[in-house]
Amino acid sequence: MTIKEQYILALDQGTTSSRAIIFNRDGIIIGVKQIPFKQIFPQPGWVEHDPEEIWATQLAAAKQAIAAAQIESEQILAIGITNQRETSLLWEKDSGKPVYNAIVWQCRRSAGICQELRSAGLEKTIRGKTGLVLDPYFSGTKLSWLFRERPDLRRRAERGDLLFGTIDSWLIYKLTGRHATDPTNASRTLLFDIHKGDWDDELLAVMAVPRIVLPEVLPSSGLFGVTRPELFGQAIPVTGAAGDQQAALFGHACFSPGEAKNTYGTGCFTLMNTGPVPVASEHNLLATVAWDLGKGYTYALEGSVFIAGAVIQWLRDQLGLLTESAESEALARSVPDTGGVYLVPAFVGLGAPYWDSDVRGTVVGITRGTTKAHFARAALEAIAYESRDLLEAMEKDSGRALASIKADGGASANSFLMQFQADISGRSVVLPEVAETTALGAAYLAGLAAGYWSSLDEVKKNWRKKREFKPTMAQALRQDLVSGWEKAVAAARSFR
Repeated sequence: MTIKEQYILALDQGTTSSRAIIFNRDGIIIGVKQIPFKQIFPQPGWVEHDPEEIWATQLAAAKQAIAAAQIESEQILAIGITNQRETSLLWEKDSGKPVYNAIVWQCRRSAGICQELRSAGLEKTIRGKTGLVLDPYFSGTKLSWLFRERPDLRRRAERGDLLFGTIDSWLIYKLTGRHATDPTNASRTLLFDIHKGDWDDELLAVMAVPRIVLPEVLPSSGLFGVTRPELFGQAIPVTGAAGDQQAALFGHACFSPGEAKNTYGTGCFTLMNTGPVPVASEHNLLATVAWDLGKGYTYALEGSVFIAGAVIQWLRDQLGLLTESAESEALARSVPDTGGVYLVPAFVGLGAPYWDSDVRGTVVGITRGTTKAHFARAALEAIAYESRDLLEAMEKDSGRALASIKADGGASANSFLMQFQADISGRSVVLPEVAETTALGAAYLAGLAAGYWSSLDEVKKNWRKKREFKPTMAQALRQDLVSGWEKAVAAARSFR
């Protein structure tokens, strides 16, 4: 009897689509499927998803990825899950049916609750325990809002009839029947003490959330359960789970303190491994759990830029300066510089290290000679300036010098942006051969627990460099450009 090759299935549940990717031992993709799903906007500033559609698209993507790889489900050794973080939902314990749409991480409906908590002087306590800033971005105030709006749901939750979870919990439950999460996702709720590694009773009381509704917190790499046999024709162990940005850090093999990655997507998310001790940021970064391999937590510093690749979409869709986003690179290269133009893309405020929700997008330095090429170049440069701000803050908080940073995400395909990032930050930018680092991280977490890979050293050997961008800009020019950017940000923040 011939022994068939085995593989790891990664479920990558994102904000706009559900994907499934199958990896071999070398970390190479052998099958992939992506299925988009509907975005629900009940009113301005509110964003929801249908949990049943998330489950249906994720299951279908998994089955179709197996088919695309031309393998059988019995060849899947284990499943790893990575997910859009902070998105929150409630479902019935007995039936598994959602009682409300999932409230998405982008949703701002709980801003009033955040302000109440801030006015009550609780921000320092919350930050000290969770490592997070008090913002509607995170899960806890979303659940508080839901219980306020629907007292009937609160009563059912207190009776133990309902279960709360982020998207990883929802998928684990639908796959295995177990109500569980991992520390990377728990640490994004405003309800979890990242120092003690447990749900915090004081925070639960502040948010008016009953403990009975919360999932069990298990290591990111370990057994969460086995799939119901009817789903894939056999039971498959689910042995890995992590939020998307932490999974990407793991997928980049950033296993040593001081190693960092930046994901260039709609926004930018920069994470640095800080080792076994969380770093309390003095520069408005977040302290978060990077992963738990069952031997104690590894922590990370995180900085979030709200608008990155989205500024190029804005040039294309709202201003009509581009037909395709990819045109931005050639357009930017058609001029030697921005002609003194700076674009601060604060369309929804500024994220880290500023956390200024009132500032709005600003352009300075326009002259009669300004062209759309200057706009395109200024937009791309803005992404690099914003990321540089994060990297500088991370170095100050961590006390570690960053000689290079690993990059992924859609905008990392823009070579002009990557070179300018290296130049303006004074650091090398390194792209991996396998770009799907988020799904790869989930696969590694699952595969390590299942014995597919034997160690972090074996996983690290799989990381392969595709291209490296080294800084070539003169220090004097870098300083002048950064000074101009800082003045542009100050101008934007002065306009209210």
